[in-house]
Amino acid sequence: MTDQTPRTYPQGVPSWIDARQPDPDAAQAFYGGLFGWDFEERLPPGAPGSYRIASIGGREVGAIASSDGPASWTTYLAVDDADTVAARVVELGGTAGTPEDAGPGGAAGRSVDCVDPRGAVFGLWQARARLGAQHINAPGGWVFSDLRSTEPERAFSFYERLFGWEVSDMHEGPSAMVRLPGYGDHLAATSDPDIRERQVGAPEGFADVIGALARLDAGPDDWHVSFSVADRDEAAALADRLGGRVLGTWEGYWTRAAELEDPQGATFRVTQFAPAG
Repeated sequence: MTDQTPRTYPQGVPSWIDARQPDPDAAQAFYGGLFGWDFEERLPPGAPGSYRIASIGGREVGAIASSDGPASWTTYLAVDDADTVAARVVELGGTAGTPEDAGPGGAAGRSVDCVDPRGAVFGLWQARARLGAQHINAPGGWVFSDLRSTEPERAFSFYERLFGWEVSDMHEGPSAMVRLPGYGDHLAATSDPDIRERQVGAPEGFADVIGALARLDAGPDDWHVSFSVADRDEAAALADRLGGRVLGTWEGYWTRAAELEDPQGATFRVTQFAPAG
């Protein structure tokens, strides 16, 4: 097994992201310039709208989609059966749209838009040919997503019941790490066979981390995406030159981060891996 083994995502792990943008051409120019992404349109000629897969070196990062609504990033959670989990979302007090197939004949996968009981928007992704993000935890790639809430413990309880997530006592900056028990074992058996050796000395359960939970001073609740960069300050300055806006910066034990806003108003974070000491 090598590091080229495709990454797969068990149920309950965030697996895909897309940016829904009123002007996908402008979004492509901004994010392509900021992260060096290449793009490929996946909707057939003449189809309404746009869905552009972003990649680095042929490895998929996420997508930019056309939208009539405000610009935002959406995080998708992997599921084995989108219809079944969407029904469970409703049982637990959330809302779910109609599951839809993606790609010709549904070959790429099946998705559904959901809203949790406190109003945070997320998606479910049942993978087929599109397994999920493949360029991750490296410059230009997705790192993880934070569930942000004015009442994080109450917000988290929905996902705890839906997927069996656990909140860790590990923190980075303003966020507590979220674990899915067994995820590290999945990675070790598939795309990351050396994960245990590489993480020797890391806190217990670190290999099971799938995302984060953070407190907001004011709502609404949301899912917030983070991308890896080689240098936080250079990335923030570049975002500014490309028409974005720097909202703030912070330092954690492992990372230096900047909160950014793209030219159409979608917020996101860039993080530089910079361990203390």
